[in-house]
Amino acid sequence: MHLRDLEWLLALAEHGHVTETAAALGVSQPTLSRALARIEADLGARLFERVPAGVVLTPHGELVVAGARDLTARHDQLRADLAGQLDPDSGTVRLAFLDSMSTSLVPLVLREFHARAPAVRVLLTQEPHHDITRDLASGAVELAITSWLPPGPFGWVALQEERLVLVVPPNHRWKARRRITLEDLADEDLVTTPHGFGYRTLIDDLLARAGVRPNVSFESADLATIEGLVSAGLGVAVLPAQFAGHTGTIGIPLASSAARRTIGLTWRTDRELAPPAARFVEFVASNAARIG
Repeated sequence: MHLRDLEWLLALAEHGHVTETAAALGVSQPTLSRALARIEADLGARLFERVPAGVVLTPHGELVVAGARDLTARHDQLRADLAGQLDPDSGTVRLAFLDSMSTSLVPLVLREFHARAPAVRVLLTQEPHHDITRDLASGAVELAITSWLPPGPFGWVALQEERLVLVVPPNHRWKARRRITLEDLADEDLVTTPHGFGYRTLIDDLLARAGVRPNVSFESADLATIEGLVSAGLGVAVLPAQFAGHTGTIGIPLASSAARRTIGLTWRTDRELAPPAARFVEFVASNAARIG
């Protein structure tokens, strides 16, 4: 049974006459009669009785018409809701972002976008990079602000480049150093993120290129927590410069041009973005230099 059959059934119940209903629908009377016969055969019940003035619903027909009215109303509401979400002026964007971006870049980007598209809703998901990659693949989110371009069909707009520094406790022997090499970290206890996190991969690769295999003392998924653990004297950490000093730590520049993290907006290019998400990408790409 098709949705059109239900709509014709409702029209016939309203008009109570096959000829008048066929005219209102713009179809022939035999076409409407065959559709009614098909519906009744499909449901195994007689829905209308013929009377001198036309047709009237049977008790079974009243039950079916009530259900048809509900189903067509739900279908209409579904289409309206979907159209609303896809409207580039008032739809919805599903955006994931790294925990470390929650108080800096993401609020700035959202403020700027909201000023241009105030009726567009942005549903936010704050999670680590490996979860972001999974959600982009499944379609749970459309866009992501992250530090690691996933392999495969992904677009990328660079937004911000962060300088990485060595963060040490306030009483550390290096607290007065103006610069430090990655090789100096060989004998230090390192506080960092767990394996599987994009940031952990970034730091491990950076140290590996310098020939350093760190002794990891503590792990945390949150960069701000890592800074706090360093302040408590539980090790040192390589963090974006903006995290240094929050709880008394000291940030020391690293003598490596590779000690940087690039933050960008990414999305899958092997599926078409919904209009609101495409509008968000266009806005970010056009304003990356200003808002990054």
